[in-house]
Amino acid sequence: MTARFEFTSKEREQLLLLYNKVKQEIGSSLLAGDEEKMRQYLSGYIEQNQIRRDVFGLNPMLLAFQTASLVVEEIGLKRDAVLAVLLHPCIEDGYLTVDAIRQQFGESVARILHGLQRIQELYQKNPVIETENFRNLLLSFAEDMRVILIMIADRVNLMRQIRDTRQMEAQREVSEEAAYLYAPLAHKLGLYKLKSELEDLSLKYLEHDAYYHIKEKLSETKKSRDAYIERFIQPISEHLKAAGLSFHIKGRTKSIHSIWQKMKKQKCDFEGVYDLFAIRVILDSPIEKEKMHCWQVYSIVTDMYQPNPKRLRDWLSVPKSNGYESLHITVLGPEQKWVEVQIRTERMDEVAERGVAAHWRYKGVKGESGLDEWLTNIRSMLETSDGLEAMDQFKMDLYEDEVFVFTPKGDLYKFPKGATVLDFAYHIHSKIGNACTGARINNKVVPLRQVLQSGDQVEIMTSSTQKPRQEWLNIVKTSRAKSKVRLALKETQVKEALFAKETLERKFKNRKVEMEEATMQHVIKKMGFKETSDFYKQIADGTLDVNQVIDKYVEIQQGEQPVTGNNVAESASNFVLDNSQLSSFNAQLSDDVLVIDRNLKGVDYQLARCCQPIYGDKVFGFVTVSGGIKIHREDCPNAPELKKRFGYRVVKARWSGKGSSQYAITLRIIGNDDIGIVNNLTSIISNEKLLLRSINIDSHDGLFSGNLEIMIDDNTRLESLMKKLRTVRGVKQVNRI
Repeated sequence: MTARFEFTSKEREQLLLLYNKVKQEIGSSLLAGDEEKMRQYLSGYIEQNQIRRDVFGLNPMLLAFQTASLVVEEIGLKRDAVLAVLLHPCIEDGYLTVDAIRQQFGESVARILHGLQRIQELYQKNPVIETENFRNLLLSFAEDMRVILIMIADRVNLMRQIRDTRQMEAQREVSEEAAYLYAPLAHKLGLYKLKSELEDLSLKYLEHDAYYHIKEKLSETKKSRDAYIERFIQPISEHLKAAGLSFHIKGRTKSIHSIWQKMKKQKCDFEGVYDLFAIRVILDSPIEKEKMHCWQVYSIVTDMYQPNPKRLRDWLSVPKSNGYESLHITVLGPEQKWVEVQIRTERMDEVAERGVAAHWRYKGVKGESGLDEWLTNIRSMLETSDGLEAMDQFKMDLYEDEVFVFTPKGDLYKFPKGATVLDFAYHIHSKIGNACTGARINNKVVPLRQVLQSGDQVEIMTSSTQKPRQEWLNIVKTSRAKSKVRLALKETQVKEALFAKETLERKFKNRKVEMEEATMQHVIKKMGFKETSDFYKQIADGTLDVNQVIDKYVEIQQGEQPVTGNNVAESASNFVLDNSQLSSFNAQLSDDVLVIDRNLKGVDYQLARCCQPIYGDKVFGFVTVSGGIKIHREDCPNAPELKKRFGYRVVKARWSGKGSSQYAITLRIIGNDDIGIVNNLTSIISNEKLLLRSINIDSHDGLFSGNLEIMIDDNTRLESLMKKLRTVRGVKQVNRI
């Protein structure tokens, strides 16, 4: 490929014709000096040997002018889009910068060029384009909708120019992209003519024999088809005129691509496709009589020709969500041929032709949230002169609730906004998710809770030692990932239970004690477990001593022996703290510093009673109805509901300074009702020089459970206290409420 080429005389002729044509079309929208500056840039670009022919040997300057002409004629864009198209080759080859264009031609032209650059960057990631996700990602990456429109026009033009190329592989790639990407985009935007041309040309280049076979068949049958349409229409026209209706009727032959799709779907030859064309009856009717007139036509047509009731589509009574209204019926015409008849008014036809027609969409392109209204606005802007000015400020926010990310191989996946690396891992495979330790996003190592952003390239990192954890349910956002995490946790629990059971049976054998299932179930209940799975989980975790279980088993198996004298254990329920000792206690006002929201100090707040936060706890603030702020712990049982329902009232909070404040906390303790156990607990609290505000303990079936309210200054000291209480013989659980 050479750095410089000469314009052929034919190319010069074409360029001059196109230049004058485009200038005439957009002349009124050009600003003073636009033409002179553009000619200066393009001349300099040519003179500095910047122009290179593409892989097909085509002149990029000529292509740009052809695309500009198409953008004006078929889509109706004016100054900004045309200047962007003509200057884009200069940007692509580095002759000009977007900033230079912004200074010379304004923000709108620069924004279009910047959008075209972003799309080029997206292509460099080499994603798989045969997906709806990729089309959506292109739309979300385009800062200005005109970027997508220009891309479609550019591809149509390129497809027209490569008819006789010898670069067959390049032609195939371009054609595949046109079929998978650009035709559906044009379909979504209602550019029906361009969409059909892209599909037909793609078929022509990719399946040459099929294209020309159908084309020849259509040519052969054109006269007979036209004659049949005339025979079908004539009696309908006479009856409609007799009924006093104002109307016109037209026949529409399906595109070659559409016929080929029918042949493949129905697995038949050309002659087997019965609906090669459709008849459209369009009424000139006042809005208040539209439905009545449409049903009147329906009655006339079905009186003349037998209808197929399974093929009735009534979008008059209940219009589609995009506003489409019409009656579609299929009737048996002359020579026993099925014919589709569409009945609508001029107004309905205009709505359908503006780009959101259900007639186009029902064939495969499904509407998404916000798409119909958004596309209607786009078409309105394109079709009105005032709309072109509004278009300059129009930016796309259609997919603000979705993110699109790539795998290292270029595959593209869609996730809801807020999805994490862990969601991505479980989307690929359950085994990948279960072993996920983090990821490399754009070659940067991130944790598994990292939130995904559109355009990220994600490579999952795994470890054979990794296991799913309970807190993962709070990390994943998609229901698919949540269900997989729950399943993995359940499977892990089952495995741990089997391991624990085997361990227990082995220990019983070592102690030469025969284990009976009925007695073991009694032991599990006596030890305070409601679920057998919880019992085995604690054995697997090592939090429950196996020897203690065997001792309890032997005790129950042999039966409880009566005890006498001083050996009688005093019940823990007899321990009640004298509340009179606390009557003189006054809770200190907190002199610790709590920073709320953005470094705001001195704000009035209260500590929530539901979770009793203390200094050092991770906390957040919640603005109450009265306007005050209540401080909750992050692990407060009410926190998820508060954040879910009233997220807008949640403010950040953190501890900043340490004072001499004391906080009331409640500990829940469960254990064996052994002699002196309560004394042992209160002794530890006394030795720690902590104030025990109240104690309330119940005893039942050899177990005790109770609440201790203690004054303490921070969570570090609390953790230390809880560890010491857990070391007391007979204590099973110590938890903060």
